[in-house]
This record gives sequence, C-alpha cells and structure tokens, in this order.
Amino acid sequence: MSTGITPDRDRLAAEYVLGVLEGEERREAERLAENDREFQVAVAQWQARLAEVDETASPEPASEALWQSIAADLGEQASPEPTQASAPAAVPGPHTAVLALWRSLRFWRGAGLVGAFASLLLALGVGMLATRAVREPVLIAVLLTNENRPAAVVNAFADGTAELIPLEGLEIPPGRALEVWAIPGANQSPISVGVVSQRRSLRLNLDRVPGLRPDQVIAISVEPPQGSPTGQPTGPVIIKGNTSTAL
Repeated sequence: MSTGITPDRDRLAAEYVLGVLEGEERREAERLAENDREFQVAVAQWQARLAEVDETASPEPASEALWQSIAADLGEQASPEPTQASAPAAVPGPHTAVLALWRSLRFWRGAGLVGAFASLLLALGVGMLATRAVREPVLIAVLLTNENRPAAVVNAFADGTAELIPLEGLEIPPGRALEVWAIPGANQSPISVGVVSQRRSLRLNLDRVPGLRPDQVIAISVEPPQGSPTGQPTGPVIIKGNTSTAL
C-alpha cells in the first residue's frame, strides 16, 4: 500500500471499487468515500490498478478446457459444449472475472487470499502485473476535483518517467482538452507536461521539469483541443493534487 490506511480499510476500498459490498459495509464505504481522505486515496489507487487490467486484455475465443477450468474454480457446472452453429464463446473480461472470483465465497475459503490472486493471474494471463510490480512508483499524486472526488492518479518512477491514469471522475468537455501542469514551487510558473484529449493513460513529458518531488502541485486545466496557446493555463483549473512519497 502507498498510503497510511489500515489493511482492513484497504480491503474495504478494493471491494468498494469492485462493487461487491452490500448492507452495512457498503454504507460504511460510501461514508468513507465522502469524508475520509486516506480512504479516497486508497479507492483511487484500486481504480487505477483495475483500470490497467481492463485496458490490457481484449476478449478472445475460449477453448472448452478453459471454460471447464473457470467453472471448476467458481464451483459451478460447466456449460454444455456449444454446437457448430453457435457463436464462439469469449473469455470474460478481466474485470468481470475478478468480480466473479471475488463473489465466490467457496473459492475464497478454499484457496485463501494469496492463492486466489495467484490463480486469477494464471487464469487471466495477466503476467504484466508481475512486471509492473517491479516498477513501483516512488511518488504518487491523487488529483481531486473541486468536489474532492478522485479524478486521476499520477505515478512518478525512479527512472524519471511519470504517467497520468484517468479515473471515472475525469471528464473532458466536448471540443476541449485537459492540460496537465507541474508547478515547480511558490511564485513559479506552471510547466505543461501533457495534454489529455481522451480518457486514457498518458505518459507525462518531464523534460522541462527538474524532477518531481514530494509536495509538488500537479494541476489540470481546461484548454483548447491542442493545448494552451500561451504556454500557461488559459482555462479554469478543475483538478489538482500534491505528490507524496509512495511507501
């Protein structure tokens, strides 16, 4: 975890993002998402992690053996083999499979948390998560809207690169773009590090920034489609946040 949140709260944040909470736990998570900054950061981080899984895998035809394996893990009966006239089955998307496994109490009791995640990675073929784990960010910034809603996460890595990961709260007005700015310090002009024209991950350009550091402000303003014509923000700043050390 990259926040000071407790393991139980981090689990609650993960289940809240997956949409599997019910009853009192769901109400508690909704209350924390409204009022608790650490919980908001944890939710934003889980949204970013799951967004990467969704974006890296596309549906592919599934073999009967794979369906049998998935059905066995979920404690369900395998569907009959489709006839030749039937449309080919598709592997469920990663997020759908995560939800199914998370909701399967029999699966979780039998395999345990660690084993369940290991089985999930094998079943979905998302080895990229293991690769990414080696490249953990050294700095992270959760960018919040004026309503204190997480809208994007900025990860900065030890090799000097950084990326912006949009979350559900990030909205791009029609016919406009969002420009990302790093503000070096007090009384210093913002430096443009990227233009967002659609909601997807963006590698930030840090060539003109001496290096991100803790407590540095990252802000996003509304600009023309190609970005600010002046090199400085011309539209309203709608999202901002401060970098902090990732633990």
